[in-house]
Amino acid sequence: MPYDEQPLRPLDQTEESLVRALAHVMMALPRLVDADMVGDGGLPLSEYTPLMFLSEAPHRRMRMSELATACNLSLSGMTRVVNRLEKQGFVQRAKCQEDLRGWNAVLTDEGLARLQEAWPAHLTSIRRHVLDNLAGHDLAALTAALERVATTP
Repeated sequence: MPYDEQPLRPLDQTEESLVRALAHVMMALPRLVDADMVGDGGLPLSEYTPLMFLSEAPHRRMRMSELATACNLSLSGMTRVVNRLEKQGFVQRAKCQEDLRGWNAVLTDEGLARLQEAWPAHLTSIRRHVLDNLAGHDLAALTAALERVATTP
């Protein structure tokens, strides 16, 4: 019997609590980390995240659509972020050599330096809001479970 045809089984109290806590984390964590980063490093999480993905990409470049997907933004939302980063000299746009209709975002040396400058504030915030609260838990098992949640169709 396909999953969507199985009889409905209500959530028990523990399951309901887990789902609600996860939803709360998904909403609260980005705001908490952003507030810490802006307070400490002056770089909002919405700008840190694309710089991070670009720094990890081959030749520090990604197609705008791929960067938008990685950052969980619409293409228009990513375009607005890249416009801000471009004005600050942290990113440049370049035509895609493979498809001249598309654009790449390219991390500049200044953007990499800014990312490295903001990294301690990000690390401190992630440790404080996430890792310190999970001390003593099996992080590898938790990671595997969350990856399954994120990739289940």
